[in-house]
Amino acid sequence: MSNLVFPTLPGLEWGIARASIFSTTRRSSVSGRLYTAANFAYPRYKYTLSYSVLRQGGALAELEQIVGLFNRCYGDFDTFLWTDPDDCTATAQATGVGDGTSTQYQLVRTWGGFVEPVLDLNGTPSIYVSGTVQSPGTDYTLSSTGLVTFATAPTQGQALTWAGSYYRRVRFCQSTLQATKFLHALWEAKKVEFESWRP
Repeated sequence: MSNLVFPTLPGLEWGIARASIFSTTRRSSVSGRLYTAANFAYPRYKYTLSYSVLRQGGALAELEQIVGLFNRCYGDFDTFLWTDPDDCTATAQATGVGDGTSTQYQLVRTWGGFVEPVLDLNGTPSIYVSGTVQSPGTDYTLSSTGLVTFATAPTQGQALTWAGSYYRRVRFCQSTLQATKFLHALWEAKKVEFESWRP
């Protein structure tokens, strides 16, 4: 699992395609009744990007950045980190309520009313208990997967919130990445696809 970060490049065309993917098992009884079971607690997200211009060489080396990342991940073998420009920050995000006993709380984010865990942080978040910012290392510790462990259990009813940025852990969808040269030192990559990954 690498912590390589997908580059932000200027040649990205307008419109990033994003799909939410669930898996459901469907069974039908002899009476015709349909039974369903959700196989995922949280969706996978598939992203499709299209680059109209990737400059080759020099100080910019945009083509090399994308191809280099793809090669370093061995295509769809390894994961990397992606900043979804529309889903990458949390502000005053509720992550739990103290009960006087529990010391561990997973950072989460709410999007459209759906709550899911945040597992890959971008930088150090701010953790709050009843609106008061906590000191990392003194009041709490934070794991690499967003699990907050408080030194003292928050008391009953205390609101736990956080603010910060996060990544999506993703992997390329295919073992092939195609780019097309259309002018000297200018390339395009019409379909760069990757999908979120969860341990």
